[in-house]
Amino acid sequence: MSHNPSLHEPEPHLASNSLGLAESTIMGVAGTAPVFSISATSATLFAATGALAPASLLYCGLIMLGVTLAYAHLNRVDTNAGASYAWVRASFGQVLGFLAGWAVLVASAVFMVSGTIPAATATLALIAPDQVSHTGTVTLVAAGWLILVTLVIIKGVKLTSYVQVALTVIEFLIMLAILIAAFVQFAQHPAHPLHWQDFALTAFSPHLFATGALTALFFYWGWDVTVNLNEETRDGGWVAGLGSLLAMLIIMALFILFSLATMMVLTDPEIQAADTNVVLAVAEKLFPAPWSYLAILAVMFSTLGTLETSILQFTRTMFAQARDGMLHPRYAHLHARWKTPWVATLVISGFGLTLLFTASGLPTVNEILQDSIDAIGFQASFYYGLACFASAWVVWRHGPHTPLRVVFLLIWPLASGLFLWGIGLYSLPTFNLTSNLFAIGGILIGLVPFWLNRHRRQEQALTAA
Repeated sequence: MSHNPSLHEPEPHLASNSLGLAESTIMGVAGTAPVFSISATSATLFAATGALAPASLLYCGLIMLGVTLAYAHLNRVDTNAGASYAWVRASFGQVLGFLAGWAVLVASAVFMVSGTIPAATATLALIAPDQVSHTGTVTLVAAGWLILVTLVIIKGVKLTSYVQVALTVIEFLIMLAILIAAFVQFAQHPAHPLHWQDFALTAFSPHLFATGALTALFFYWGWDVTVNLNEETRDGGWVAGLGSLLAMLIIMALFILFSLATMMVLTDPEIQAADTNVVLAVAEKLFPAPWSYLAILAVMFSTLGTLETSILQFTRTMFAQARDGMLHPRYAHLHARWKTPWVATLVISGFGLTLLFTASGLPTVNEILQDSIDAIGFQASFYYGLACFASAWVVWRHGPHTPLRVVFLLIWPLASGLFLWGIGLYSLPTFNLTSNLFAIGGILIGLVPFWLNRHRRQEQALTAA
């Protein structure tokens, strides 16, 4: 698919050949914020599904693997930094394509902002525990991390990948140590005996399966940053897609294994008491202080890693939409030396800092921010589902209809897309009014910039004529 650069400017190009398969895979893994997701969401998942939590992660992972197959296929057809925006636009028109991209922008922005607070509290827990509950200090540290990550990203995707590799490797080494210790120390006397029948699909009721999948979606969201970086990846049409598949398999294994380890180490009251610090609670039962504090370090690195990938996903989607004229061309401006969309990066960072300092002074805004996080699952379901439908449509229209292509690139993605949309609709009645406004309104408000920019393009065309 061809791009539509401005009438008077050459088409901008990102820094090509900057990432290889290893960096691409690590970006996808980091995009899900594995340790942060486990720590923050495990208690909710166990409260909803009990002993079926590992199975929920397995089946939701298989659903997300269908999405990943769709992304890998579409990435080969059209290697575009806009990813779901570009593919949905090519298959279903400008309106749905723009809204798919807009959902990425909204979800990434909300998650990017919400990620700064855990990074700050984890930092203070290590260096100044007495300041963890001090709102002003937490806000300043969060702002500092956001500014630092922004500068790294503006300096180039290569430097960004080096930082991401370092953060993710340390994070995974810590998690590996926790997993090994858990299975060695508690295999003989687990807090929860493990049974194979807990993985049976028949163990779920429809309501229980839907509840577990809705929670598990928060674990998996974010891996698709890999394909947003396809134009900056060597042989991006193949490597970025393969990186996303490898990332999905890695995080599936990590999420399932750690949920099993949590069941072995912690009792039900301990899981619920841990709340959003499940990884630390597990580590404290395995290692004496200060070694258990490595869990805090892992959470901090995981949060910083996903903060970085959220900004990358936002800026590359905004860049692609601006390059096509769907947003103002200013957002497609690249730094002359580093070839990064620096204007788009400053936009999301400025938004994050503004909301961060506003939320610190107004408790009601902070509550709204928390409610908005609930809506991320709906927005992710929306644009993931559209991409799945686009993959099925492309395969159906253009073939060839070989059994493998039909199963892996049409039926599996189509089933995943339908399930994600079903889960998204199922979740709406469970949200409060604020969450629903963010979930539905956050997407629909995108129609305003869509129509404004369409009007601008029409005026440009008339002026040129």
